Formats: sequence, structure tokens, C-alpha cells
Amino acid sequence: MLWSKTLIPTLKEVPAEAEALSHVLMLRAGLIRKLGSGTYSYLPAGYRIINKITSIVREEMNRAGAVEILMPALWPAELLKESGRLEAFGSDVIRFTDRHNRKGVLAPTHEEVVTTLVRDNVDSYKQLPLTLYQVQTKFRDEVRPRFGVLRTREFLMKDAYSFDTDLAGLEKSYQAMYDAYCRIFDRCGLDYVIVEAESGAMGGSRSQEFMVQSDIGDDKYVRCNSCGYAANVEKANIAGPQEPPPAADEANSGPDEVATPGARTIEEVSRFLNAAPERMIKTLLYEVGGRAVAVLLRGDHELNENKLLRALEGENPVAADAGFIEKVTSAPVGFAGPVGLSGSVDIIADKAVMQIEDGITGANKADFHLRGVIPGRDFRPSKITDLRVARDSDPCPECTRPMTLHHGIEVGHLFQLGTKYSDALGAGFPAADGGKKPYIMGCYGIGINRIAAAAVETFADEKGIVWPFEIAPFQVAVLCLDTDSPELMNAARRACNNLQENGIDVILDDRDERPGSKFKDAELVGFPVMVVVGKGYEKNGLLEVQVRSSAERLDMAEEELASEVLKLLDT
Repeated sequence: MLWSKTLIPTLKEVPAEAEALSHVLMLRAGLIRKLGSGTYSYLPAGYRIINKITSIVREEMNRAGAVEILMPALWPAELLKESGRLEAFGSDVIRFTDRHNRKGVLAPTHEEVVTTLVRDNVDSYKQLPLTLYQVQTKFRDEVRPRFGVLRTREFLMKDAYSFDTDLAGLEKSYQAMYDAYCRIFDRCGLDYVIVEAESGAMGGSRSQEFMVQSDIGDDKYVRCNSCGYAANVEKANIAGPQEPPPAADEANSGPDEVATPGARTIEEVSRFLNAAPERMIKTLLYEVGGRAVAVLLRGDHELNENKLLRALEGENPVAADAGFIEKVTSAPVGFAGPVGLSGSVDIIADKAVMQIEDGITGANKADFHLRGVIPGRDFRPSKITDLRVARDSDPCPECTRPMTLHHGIEVGHLFQLGTKYSDALGAGFPAADGGKKPYIMGCYGIGINRIAAAAVETFADEKGIVWPFEIAPFQVAVLCLDTDSPELMNAARRACNNLQENGIDVILDDRDERPGSKFKDAELVGFPVMVVVGKGYEKNGLLEVQVRSSAERLDMAEEELASEVLKLLDT
């Protein structure tokens, strides 16, 4: 490939709209260009990266026994409605009405399509297990697309779906995809962490994410450096003592009532009473199946709604409105507390609440709070459990050592879906006994674009990108520093031919540019190896080889170039 015959429009200045390092460098290196909000064109070098990542993904998916298909990205909205996900996705789904007044969507994912495809075409349990995958464009109407190709409205995904007859089969299919993902991300050169995760709108039970640590990552996870436990903050459990409430005969005097006119929020009450938020007992009221449920958290903690759902054992909580709150507490919003609540109100407390020795909470009376509240003495929860969002330094649930909070870029996700979609869409297989059983499904996604951006975020320096060799747009750039010299151009061409004959991906910079510009562009785009054909060759017939990641420089003869470069790419 000749640089002069392709399109790599590098930029000297940082684009104004770019926030993240990967966004800046992918624009400056001429890999991408923005078309509109959350939509990008991939230029030749950028598309080569995408294709190389896709090839790795395909190779490892095929190796794991998955079979590639291609499903439409445009489909009837009725299909999402049938599974119950049209409302779950909400405004994230891009919707349209065609000329025949039919409602349609641009696919945010493909569970419904693949389930109906297998439902209508698998005739026997003998055809299972089956894992199908595709590499296809997905669409989501992001509220705020940002960080270049990390959060877009249109993106490229590999999504795979396994179909088994039982849970044991699902475990095998899931493990096969887990192993394939490790191989994929290893080959892409990423330093990743596997974390436990929530399933969210995907549904199902077990779920794991593959994260690349990055300060600009949308996701947060905690990790224990002592035992290796790692989980998304939406899923992470927190160790902590769960002391039983004291016996009734241990109760002493009750709490003190104190006027707090106009102070409703944790911040306002904390400031008014000059007390730390850690002393506050926050009371959140919900309506659950017609009854009132009070959820208690420490004032500085945040409710994890997924944990609340688990505590309620599948019942759906609805945040109480002002009228419901006043009916239950006899007070306006902002003054609710667990002390003196009617026995008909269930109280669920986070573990940390039970460790408060001198608490402050609402008095269930307008403009009043209670001081000196002792959990177990002044109120008794019906359930004490872990309810809060994990944060930095929280104790690990496995070894109780402090965990560390990180931001991460999610590049892959595994889900054990179970029968969520097969039940919803009436999809099952004729079993050996003649009956019909639902498919046991798994779902496995990889963000192709995100791998590229995560690699840039991870492997970059002050000069530009430093690509891992397997996904670099070209593994080697040959720089001819004087294109007017027939001797140097002929040597550069021979070097390219030699490298290509040995299976090395190479580009020849044959542009009529100053040597400094060629070096800067090559370093910016991030080719792993540069072969310089310049004054050194004119003097002694040696080529200069530069390694991008280490800045190592080697002089070598033409005949040893290919073998030595192969060694460099292998290290």
C-alpha cells in the first residue's frame, strides 16, 4: 500500500469537539471523521483496524463452535413489544413509521430476531446445542453521544446467542464463549478485567462484563486487589456486620425531637444540625403490591435498585408520591423516619444503618427530626441486607479487605438469559418425550468499535497511538526520506516487497514530504515498526528500524529485515 494512494488525513491541531484521548487521536490520525451526532465514517486506516478486530473475533468465535449468520437491522416494532422490551428500552430505541403506516425500529440488539429464527427452523432437540453469531450494526438513540466512537448512536457489534436443552448445556456454552472472549481480548492486546454484572434490559441470571480500565469509561466497578473479586457497582456486594437488634428489655430512653424548619434533604438537615451525613438515616418510601415499604440507608449512601429488587424477591417497587408519603407518615415529603411508623409498614434496612449509634432521622412530623436514634431499640427492620451502591474502600464480600473503585470501558458482555425470550416468544424444541420445552439461552456481545477506542486509550503517548501489532492498521511503515532519489525509492520498494512476502502488513510512505512530517505522522497513526530508508542507507547500505512502543532503534541489512521484524512483532 502506498501512502500517496490512500486517504490518511492527519491533523496537527486537536479538534475542538474531541474530549477523550481516543477521540482526539483517532481524529488526528485520520482514522475517523464525524458525520453527525454519534455517527462516524471510518477512513481507510481506521477501517483496516475495524476489519482486523472483526477477523480476530470471527476466528475465535468459529474456533469456539459458533456459526455465523446475518440478521436484519430493520425490523417490526411488534417484535420488541411481544417480548416486553419496547417499553424497557424506552427512548433508546430509534423508531419510525414506513409508507404503509407500519411501526418499525432500528435494532438495538437481536435477541427477539434470533429467537424467532431458531423457533421456526429447529425441528428437534438433536439439533441442539446451537450457537449463532453475527457482526452487525446496532442503533441506540443515546441522549448524549460522546467520546468519539465509545458512545455513539450507530455502532458495530458481534452478538452471539446460544440455544441449549438444559442448564448444564448453557453452562458449557457460556464457558466456551468466556474462553473465546479471553482469547479475543488477549489477541487484541487489551489489559482487561472480568467483573460480575447486572443483566439490565437483557434479562436473565448470570452476567459478566469485560472491562478495560479507563478514567473516561462510562462504567464503574470495584475490584479487590487481595482476592481478585470484581463487580460492576450495580452488582457489587459489600461485606459488613449484620448485628441482630437488641432485645426489647435493653431499650432505654427514646430519641429527642428537634425542630428543623424547612430542612428536608440530607444536606440541609446535616448543615442545620451540624452533623455528618454518616449519622443520618435516610428513609425512602415505596408502594409494593399495595403495601408501604420503608427502605433505610445511611445518609451518605446511595440505593442500589437492583439489590432492592432482590430484597423484595421479585416484587416491583414504585417510588411513593407526596400523597402516599403523607398518608403513611402523617408528614410532608422530607420528614419521614422509621421511628413510630405503623406496624403495617415493612422496614428494610441496609446493613450499615444498623451500625449507627446516635442517628438522626425524620420525626414523621412537619419541620421536625429525631436525634439519638438507635437502630434495634427505636425501630426494628423486618429485613436487614445489603442495599447500597458499592464505592471506593468498601469491604470486599469475599475477604473483607478494602476494594478499589475504577472507571472502565465495557468491551464485552456475557449473559445467561435462561428462558426469558423463549418463553415470551413461544420458542421451544420438541423434546425426547414428545413434549415441547423452551430453549435455554445465552447472549454474548462484543463492541468492535469500543475495542479500537479502548486500545487507543490504553496504548498512547505524547506522540500519538501505539497500536498492538495484531490490530494495527499496518504493522510496518516504510519511510523513504527522499522520494527524488531512485536509489532510496528502489530500496524502500524492495523492503516493502520483502516484508509483504513474509506475511507482514506494510505501507510505504512515498509522499513528497519533509522527513520530520513523515516521522510525526507515522508516530501519530501508531505503526508498531518503522523502517527508515534515508542517509544511513546511502552511507552504508543499512536500513534503520524503529520500534514504536520502546523507541528502540536498530540498523540492519536488507536481507535480514523480514526475519528481524517478525521477531520484533512477536515480542
